[in-house]
Amino acid sequence: MTESTASVLYEVRGAVALITLNRPQALNSFTREMHHALWAALDLAEANADVRAAVITGAGRGFCAGADLSDFDFTPGPDRVERADPGPIIDQAFNPSTRRLQSLRMPTIAAVNGVAAGAGASLVMACDIAIAAPTASFIQAFAKIGLIPDAGGSWLLVERLGLARALALAMTGDKLSAQQAKDWGMIWDVNEDPLTSALALGERLSKMPTKALVATRALMQAATTRSLSEHLDVERDTQSALGRTHDYFEGVQAFLEKRPAQFKGE
Repeated sequence: MTESTASVLYEVRGAVALITLNRPQALNSFTREMHHALWAALDLAEANADVRAAVITGAGRGFCAGADLSDFDFTPGPDRVERADPGPIIDQAFNPSTRRLQSLRMPTIAAVNGVAAGAGASLVMACDIAIAAPTASFIQAFAKIGLIPDAGGSWLLVERLGLARALALAMTGDKLSAQQAKDWGMIWDVNEDPLTSALALGERLSKMPTKALVATRALMQAATTRSLSEHLDVERDTQSALGRTHDYFEGVQAFLEKRPAQFKGE
């Protein structure tokens, strides 16, 4: 099944939803409309019980160049400051996109086919796993236009890279190669064909206990906000909840019977 909007393509391949950012002429930079199209695609994935993993990639030679600055109104006039204010589009578009990805009911994989700049790099890090082409790169372009990393970038960069590397990248705007991004922990892997690799990983994850994978994401996202003692209690409660699922009983039974488990994501 394939469905499309003006700026995002949606396709289901087996148990994997493939979502393609589709403004190649603009390096897939985000407009407001494109965010809404992305949300619609994520809605389709979540509404389809057969879909248990999602892959996000970009059309053409880039993954995503961040915000499309043509969405901002810099026309001279008395209210120029208000019209050019990036705050509203961050609040109404970019932040909801990051939150949606971080709370999706299935694992997400970014197949980074080319440059991921600004909020495009944040989008990659908002996914659970990222696989990039050797020629892909990551650029924190914000300082070059007098802004700061957004769409979660200032938080995700520190989480992935540590303060020293995150701060230097954000301040200099230097390009980070795919291999360096892997070596530093920003992404999971580098592959000549990131889309094929991401789809294969998506298919693999789709056969696993989906609720446990998503619960693992939630625990790890919040790990630094709690003390170890507090986190132990959350682990206990999460484990108890998962202990009531089909996949828990199936997994244990399959282990005892020395056979492959047939997980349902339930």
